[in-house]
Amino acid sequence: MRRLTVVCCLFFIVLLGFSAEKIKKGFGFGALPAISYDSDLGFQYGALVNLYDYGDGSTYPKYNHSLYLELSTYTKGTTIARLRYDSEKLIPKVRTTFDVAYVPDQMSDFYGFNGYQSVYDITTSKTYRNFYKCEKNTFRIKADFQGYFGESKFGWVAGYAFYNFKMDTVNINKLELKPVPGGDLFQKYKAWGLIDPTEANGGSINYLKLGLKYDSRDQLACPTKGIFTEAVVQSAPKFLNQSNPHTKLAIIHRQYFSLAKDLIFAYRIDYQTTLGNDKVPYYAQPELITSYLIAATNQGLGGKSSVRGILRNRIIGDDVAFGNFEFRYKFLRFEWLKQNFYLGTNIFFDSGIILKPIEMNLTNVSTSDKATYFNNYDTGKFHSAAGIGLKIGWNENFVISVDFGKSLNKQDGNTGFYVGLNYLF
Repeated sequence: MRRLTVVCCLFFIVLLGFSAEKIKKGFGFGALPAISYDSDLGFQYGALVNLYDYGDGSTYPKYNHSLYLELSTYTKGTTIARLRYDSEKLIPKVRTTFDVAYVPDQMSDFYGFNGYQSVYDITTSKTYRNFYKCEKNTFRIKADFQGYFGESKFGWVAGYAFYNFKMDTVNINKLELKPVPGGDLFQKYKAWGLIDPTEANGGSINYLKLGLKYDSRDQLACPTKGIFTEAVVQSAPKFLNQSNPHTKLAIIHRQYFSLAKDLIFAYRIDYQTTLGNDKVPYYAQPELITSYLIAATNQGLGGKSSVRGILRNRIIGDDVAFGNFEFRYKFLRFEWLKQNFYLGTNIFFDSGIILKPIEMNLTNVSTSDKATYFNNYDTGKFHSAAGIGLKIGWNENFVISVDFGKSLNKQDGNTGFYVGLNYLF
């Protein structure tokens, strides 16, 4: 995949023609074969297209309407079928985002709860590919709305989401994998009673969302200055959910500094907490709250959407926080086939922490299994990684992204390599 990335970059460079960046009007598009790589998911193949309506071009690079469609599959067992519509013109003065997705994952990551309290054994992972896996099929419908109070930069967030999760052990016969003696970790958690039998097979959740935000960014795809802060409450109220009503709060702060021409420092701090004493189903714990989705999924902590370079969903807790810090530099701009392009790079440091662990009663766990699969929970332990990336921007809003992250602790894995779309935040 690294060779493919290099070839693609050379292809763009050889054919480029230099000129001043032009304003786009009317319809524009980005269409690509969905050929990418994620070290957690494998190679991706399929197709995607992003259609834009720029209107008269007076607000370029902002668009009036965007429609994104994707159908792709990863070699490690994940499929993405997704449609996303985004517009600030459908409802006057309201940003409207609709997102429908079906994401079946035959090899979803399951490393247990509470980060370092659950031991990760690289030898076991290599010997039995499915030991730290389960099957997780997710269907999602989201409708998100955002607006502002008058002409200020302060605004509101509201939305509704429906999730259906179907959970199971990995189908080793279908995937031609060898069985794990004594069962995989997901099976062990169910046998130990750490996963409630009533929710072991998944379930459905109806969420209502309400929040406040402050947004002074100069653009959405790659801001060069400004702040985007949001505080969002997402609730699964009892009157919409037969079981496991719960409420979570997310406070997310992003800030962007222009240090020099095309050199930006950006950071994001994200805090997610469970309100009250309600129990959150284990299959919903990895879902991170945000005002609207950019990627197909927003799970963590760990992986391409939260802490790059760390195993996907390695850090699962009741209250969590993480930060992303990166320098972004666009080192080359050019025009090709009447389209505007740029090449950029980013250097980053990501880190996450569990602030409140999921309660685990280890009464049913034998002494030997406790020694093998668990550590004592210890507060203040960060899961950190650092890395570098490459970005190819197409008409500012369509960004091909490559990130490589290195974990700073072997308990979080080794490296992560991700080829996809968009800046992380």
